[in-house]
Amino acid sequence: MSREPADRESDSFADPRTRLPTAPLWLRWLPVLWVAALLAVEPVTPVDWPVSYALIAVPLLAAFAYGPVGVAVATVFSVVFEGVLAGTPCCAGRSVGYLWDRHYVASYICTALVGALGTVLAAHRIRRERTLADVRFVADIAQRVLLRPVPHRIGHLQLESLYLSAAAEARIGGDLFEAVPTGFGVRLLIGDVRGKGLLAVETAATLLGAFREAAYEEPDLATLAARMETSMARRAERLGGDETVERFVTAVFAEIPADGGLVYVVNCGHPPPLCLRAGEVGELDSGRSAPPLNVGMLVPNPYHVDVYPFWPGDQLLLYTDGVTETRDASGRFYPLAERVRSWGPLPPVELLARLHDDLLAYGHHGLQDDTAALAVCLLPGEPPTTAPPPTAE
Repeated sequence: MSREPADRESDSFADPRTRLPTAPLWLRWLPVLWVAALLAVEPVTPVDWPVSYALIAVPLLAAFAYGPVGVAVATVFSVVFEGVLAGTPCCAGRSVGYLWDRHYVASYICTALVGALGTVLAAHRIRRERTLADVRFVADIAQRVLLRPVPHRIGHLQLESLYLSAAAEARIGGDLFEAVPTGFGVRLLIGDVRGKGLLAVETAATLLGAFREAAYEEPDLATLAARMETSMARRAERLGGDETVERFVTAVFAEIPADGGLVYVVNCGHPPPLCLRAGEVGELDSGRSAPPLNVGMLVPNPYHVDVYPFWPGDQLLLYTDGVTETRDASGRFYPLAERVRSWGPLPPVELLARLHDDLLAYGHHGLQDDTAALAVCLLPGEPPTTAPPPTAE
């Protein structure tokens, strides 16, 4: 989920050096298991086959899970234990004289050299992990600035947001969402920038910045969408290149008045929102979708405001195509409306938590595209004063 509990939020802004990744438990126990295996084999091997030589691997195994000090300790232990096994008669019938046999002395030296190498490798690994922690720390801050968590509550509306990145190490991408309380009502935005990488992130930041400013000023959604079109066109012109027109953004703008009753929607080439009402799920799609932003100049008067009923208890689910384009093992697309209908009525936080888990399970824990979703529920209360029309206008 895009919003985290307060204690986790404070942890995410802690010193990144204190948040280094912890090695898996099996990797931390691997040197111990290796030694235990050698102890089990040593008594049953002939004197001429001293498997204690395999202790040379312990420092390298330790280098994957421990720091330089841990590797140094493992090295000293390995050298000492090699001597113990070489000069202990009870293990394989060897006499104490084997302790200083040239073959064992060579094993001590090699283990010490490998331990020195492992210490250097462990120090390098820790340095790289700290660098990665610093990068993640900056990415977390950038995501909070770009995709700041939406409020849990705005007036009579309960809200929740979800963001999943298709790349395991990525924190931000081209999917975006926002909820802004204005004098016209709560205005919502969800969008998906064409392309990937820094260019998509910069485009998303431009659109979000323009929306956060214009949402308070423009009197209706059609004018607001036109202003976003102007902002995106201006940005594309500054970037230049042969693919200026192809740098577009699909988006949905929605507005819910303070007293509820209606929801106004302008769709710019984006998957239509879902309306969840009394166990039923339907798309808010009038068939009058406008072109994506930065393509609207190709069509005269492209933006149409569609009006739908929105009563207390109703819930609006806005999402990007990363949700519906998630595929299972057979290549079948994720059936969003069908899944949501089967879950029954859920509050926004539980709805998106279920959606999060179901997407990962459906896609076998791998997503093909970045995914964002925004759930908005009109809480039961005073009945709305605006009579809703029976169909979209």
